[in-house]
Amino acid sequence: MTPEDRDPKQWNRKTQRSPAAHMIITPRRPLVEFMDVIRQRRSIRKYRPDPVLQEDIEYVLEAARLAPSWANSQCWHFVIVNDPQVKKAVAQAGNSWTAQAPVLVVACAHPTRPGTKGDQQYYMLDIGIAMEHLILAAADRGLGTCWIGAFKEEVVKKALGVPESMRVVAFTPLGYPAESPRPQQRKALNQIASSNRYEAR
Repeated sequence: MTPEDRDPKQWNRKTQRSPAAHMIITPRRPLVEFMDVIRQRRSIRKYRPDPVLQEDIEYVLEAARLAPSWANSQCWHFVIVNDPQVKKAVAQAGNSWTAQAPVLVVACAHPTRPGTKGDQQYYMLDIGIAMEHLILAAADRGLGTCWIGAFKEEVVKKALGVPESMRVVAFTPLGYPAESPRPQQRKALNQIASSNRYEAR
């Protein structure tokens, strides 16, 4: 641990320029807080009726906006749904319980903006990255989410006026949790990673 890690006040000191490498050097912050957000995130299916602050909605959208994408194509468009009737219409696509949340965030994509590799369509990956940014940012603000991928796409398109050329890839409820689910068991690190060659365990 560096002196900067031990003393949080050092995190705010001015950056220093390295004359040799011409790079900006900033004090290293511990990653504990970020890992805590990852560990604390849960899939929430019960929500309090409290409205979500506009600044929190903008916070999670900003996290999604900053996500990387194929050739920086940024194929996404997010629809914020807080009208009760529209929420109900979206929820009828196959997940009626989602209407209880104060907000739904619907992730749409331009399927032809990113490239393809073989039969892999990268707009799905790009939306996945952006949605994960959004979901972790929500957890950072104490908000619950639940990734919804199984639904009738045409129902959502009709409810939101999404053009036929766009795809609705996923959506999530967004709100303050009314439950505290237990953490799901995850595989050990040595079961999912190996060095230099593939080794299944």
